[in-house]
Amino acid sequence: MRDLLLQAAGVIVIMISLIHGVLGETKVFARATVEPPRLRLLLRLVWQAGTIAWIGGGVLLIAAPFVESDAARHLIIATLAVVFGAAALANAVATRGRHFGWIGMSIAVIFAAAGY
Repeated sequence: MRDLLLQAAGVIVIMISLIHGVLGETKVFARATVEPPRLRLLLRLVWQAGTIAWIGGGVLLIAAPFVESDAARHLIIATLAVVFGAAALANAVATRGRHFGWIGMSIAVIFAAAGY
């Protein structure tokens, strides 16, 4: 059961990451005016780097049950629980709790901790 919770956490994180990337492109940067254009490009790339990093974390959570080392499994889970917990907290504070992202990330952290 703990492996399924861990993999569910990974799937949740990947879904949230994809939504993060799409909303960034369609809602945030579609309306944002940033000058100079190179700075706008830099901001978009940094935004999407976060998206890709979260997807990588989700993949690691999905793969963690297949890691033969318990120490490595625990390190993956602990590290990503902190990363996604910080993302959940930052999202909740920045949006004053009005955005669903912090709830999804919090659920992923709970599932990952349960799969520890």
